[in-house]
Amino acid sequence: VLRCLGIPTRVITNFNSAHDKNLNLSIDKYIDMSGNTLHLSEDSVWNFHVWNESWFVRRDLGSFYDGWQVLDATPQEKSKGIYQCGPASTRAIKEGDVNLDYDSPFVFAAVNADCVTWIRYSKKRKERIYSDTRKIGKFISTKAVGTNARVDVTANYKYPEVKEISFKIPYSQYKNSLMDDRKILVTAV
Repeated sequence: VLRCLGIPTRVITNFNSAHDKNLNLSIDKYIDMSGNTLHLSEDSVWNFHVWNESWFVRRDLGSFYDGWQVLDATPQEKSKGIYQCGPASTRAIKEGDVNLDYDSPFVFAAVNADCVTWIRYSKKRKERIYSDTRKIGKFISTKAVGTNARVDVTANYKYPEVKEISFKIPYSQYKNSLMDDRKILVTAV
């Protein structure tokens, strides 16, 4: 429909797409002390999800956010009381501007959420034991004009992932590092 109106539009496919039901920007998995999965979160990761992008001028947000905008014709969650998603600026998603309207936090999580595993000791006590910052938003793609070739548009949605740095440290330091900013992944001895 948007193309019929002369608005540039393309289909986007996001591989390993997060569905962040509670909008905390992470996909949380809970296990008990025996390693059994606890069904405490409605978050999920889909093999892929597809949406549209259309090219708009954003007078409501400012010219910084002009350009490709995410519009999801198959939203799975209500936004402002109805099933809708977007138009969320891809520039806002890339910059992490999740406080903007039009479902920016949901789209940001779809391409950039962390997958976090927690041990739940009790209703009041849990501990993060694993975090994967690279799983979500792999190979965000569109189709090339005039051919069936894939065009990688991942860089429109996110900056390159920080490379993993592996080094050995004592377990006590590893455990303490789980509380830190997860930018450096460590391997316990």
